[in-house]
Amino acid sequence: MSFTTRVKNEISNEYSNKNANMAELAAILRNCYHQDTGLELITENSTICKHIYNLFKETYNINVKTEIRTTRTKNRLYGIVINDKLDIILKDLGVLDENNKYQLTIPDYLVESEDEKRAYLKGVFLVTGSINDPKTSMYHLEFKIDYLEESKYISLLLNEFYLNSKVISRDKGYMVYIKEAEKIGDFLRIIGASLAVMYFEDIRIYRDHKNMTNRLNNCEQANFEKSMLTSTKQVNDIKLIEETIGLDAMDTKIEEAARYRLKYPESSLEELSQIMSLETNHAITKSGLNHRFRKIKEIAERIRENQNKS
Repeated sequence: MSFTTRVKNEISNEYSNKNANMAELAAILRNCYHQDTGLELITENSTICKHIYNLFKETYNINVKTEIRTTRTKNRLYGIVINDKLDIILKDLGVLDENNKYQLTIPDYLVESEDEKRAYLKGVFLVTGSINDPKTSMYHLEFKIDYLEESKYISLLLNEFYLNSKVISRDKGYMVYIKEAEKIGDFLRIIGASLAVMYFEDIRIYRDHKNMTNRLNNCEQANFEKSMLTSTKQVNDIKLIEETIGLDAMDTKIEEAARYRLKYPESSLEELSQIMSLETNHAITKSGLNHRFRKIKEIAERIRENQNKS
């Protein structure tokens, strides 16, 4: 079972007050009605079918029929058939206007309260939404919408809850989508998918922790490689000085740093400063030791310049 199906099954077992139920039905009908083919309430999910059936029965107390079809691939499709008061319902829920034309925008009275807005988003997700399992490599929530005005409204509604949704055009219709993991988790809370939220957040936290660990490991590796490269350059400078003018030609403190570097070539600057502080009984800071190695580098560069001239 896909994560999308798990979410839809969970929210299909939840019902609200009559106004919220009407908002949810409005979202379902507005995204299942087409001017050329009429109303098509067909789904592969029997739980969604049962949920919509109950919404109609409880909200409008009408006779609702269900039917089961089998596709060529032997998959089952579940349909809702409404003959009773359909014209009245479509107008009541803001799908059709008084001239039986599809209304491009939903009437405000259906989505006035926060509960009604949450219910509308729940209804849209049930019939047009999909969400990636957080175990996959990409966080993604989307709604496939037929009409531009509807897609803009859904995006606006999502963004009232600060979900940072966006709309793009597709070959057939439009897609409203959210990419941020935290925002997708917030959406699941908004539509009342509590179990899905716990699953989603557990996986997200695990992935974030894993990614952070990998970043730290990569950072440590990069720092180690940088430290080794610096140490190698310092050793090369010291050996050059030793072979030409001799280490004792340098200042005593600088000579001391040079000899410790040759003795501990793989130690980082911080580790070397700690070693020298312990072994000499004279505290030396990392910055102080770094200053000595800069002097060593300057001496080595002058030697190389003289060698190039001669």
